[in-house]
Amino acid sequence: MTPTGESEAGGLAKAYRRFVLRRVLCVTALAVAAVIALLVDVASGPAMLGLQDVVKGLWNPEALDAGTRVIIQDIRVPYALMAVVVGACLGLAGAEMQTALNNPLASPYTLGAGAAATLGAALVIVFNLSLFGLATDILLPLSAFVFAAAASILILVLSRTLGASVHSVVLFGIALLFGINAVVGLIQFVADAESVQQIVFWTMGSLARATMDKVAIVALVLAICLPFSLRNAWAMTLLRSGEEQARSLGVAVERMRLLVLLRVSLLTAAAMAFVGEIGFIGLVAPHIARLMLGEDHRFLLPGSALAGALLLSLSSIASKLLVPGVVLPVGIVTALVGIPLFITLIVGRSRRGAAL
Repeated sequence: MTPTGESEAGGLAKAYRRFVLRRVLCVTALAVAAVIALLVDVASGPAMLGLQDVVKGLWNPEALDAGTRVIIQDIRVPYALMAVVVGACLGLAGAEMQTALNNPLASPYTLGAGAAATLGAALVIVFNLSLFGLATDILLPLSAFVFAAAASILILVLSRTLGASVHSVVLFGIALLFGINAVVGLIQFVADAESVQQIVFWTMGSLARATMDKVAIVALVLAICLPFSLRNAWAMTLLRSGEEQARSLGVAVERMRLLVLLRVSLLTAAAMAFVGEIGFIGLVAPHIARLMLGEDHRFLLPGSALAGALLLSLSSIASKLLVPGVVLPVGIVTALVGIPLFITLIVGRSRRGAAL
């Protein structure tokens, strides 16, 4: 190799190292911000606690009095951890969905999984269904999970049978979404006032039903899906450059898209089974991560999960502080927290582009 070629290769290697270092620092910053938001979420609430008490309660619970220990361990920690794992699930699912469908407006609810989960919950609430003697607290999230997963599997089967093109998948999802919404509306029409109120509360999304067992289930689904997502990161990065180019480089686009939709269905169903419908996170978190990290999915996928966890933690904090003494449904607050941040990032990006 000539001296000129060696210098060019050395320059490219340095540029690549800087590229990787910047993105590793951005992912680390998102992780640190998510941890800080988690601690603040545990500290916030009607009985305000100091961060010192929170850290002490997490590190050495015996050092606190019984009342504070119960508040932290039995109420605040499950609530805050559920916000983190659900936000991470929705953020990761949104990033994969937007790439697989090549649609920046796609989200985990595009294929009707959210509406299907609401249908499953509504059936249990209105008709007091019982199965194998299970209590309502167990049957309701189980029904929501089963219906959300069934809706996604139906889309996968139809896509596999009729061709897994982007347009067919989206159209199937939209048709299923409107159909399920019509059925849910019919159920609400025939239900009594108390049942309608419970269904509406479900559609608003709430972390109040969180327990450590439920957190563990959602975290397990996330831990199973994330490695498979990262394994396909290079193929998803190629897909962003166009389907034809990805195929020419050996990517089985249709197979990869079906696997992505399967992972998205699992992540969305697990998240929604316990907290209800929480929109906006799966749409905005990937855009925030993309603005910070670019299109390299080695960094975009974990960054989207961390951005989703951070957004939902911030929304959880705001839901407890906006109205003193009242915990608002977190699904209402997600848009209030996410929209200003998203607009700020978009405006900042536009200004930087204009300056260049």
